[in-house]
Amino acid sequence: MSMETKTYLLLGGALLLLTVASISINQTATGGDENLTDWREVRLTDVNSRENYRISELDKPVLVENFAVWCPTCTRQQVEIKDMIENREIEVSVVSLNTDPNEDSDKIRTHTDSNGFNWRYSVAPSEMTNSLRSEYSASILNPPLTPKILVCENSSRRLEFGVKNSDKLAEEIKRGC
Repeated sequence: MSMETKTYLLLGGALLLLTVASISINQTATGGDENLTDWREVRLTDVNSRENYRISELDKPVLVENFAVWCPTCTRQQVEIKDMIENREIEVSVVSLNTDPNEDSDKIRTHTDSNGFNWRYSVAPSEMTNSLRSEYSASILNPPLTPKILVCENSSRRLEFGVKNSDKLAEEIKRGC
């Protein structure tokens, strides 16, 4: 074999190896889209009641709110959710999902206790965050954006980012999916 042929084979092999590695890394980072579990079907545990549930099993509509304990914007949004639950005549199930891998149930319980928040709070497992990222993009996992999803009987929609006051949340829920 000539030196030129060996060079082409080496370069071709290296390119193939980089391509395969890139695909593998991308599938690992995204959870490999073809094997994703629907995030509504992931079994969760409420950190306060220890109740197991799936979002798909809850009475609709369901307001799903992503948060982290360290996020003051998230806490502001949760104060508005609390106001909506206590002061608006609206039927809604609320789930606050913690997607920060550095936080655990104990931190969340301290957060809910100190703020008087009494709806479902759960740590989102990686299979759920991968599925959410795949369906809505990585921005859905950015707590300071105060991402929220409204889940109805047969569909769901992401609400606009940003803190919504209790009246606006109630309007969005009444509007439906």
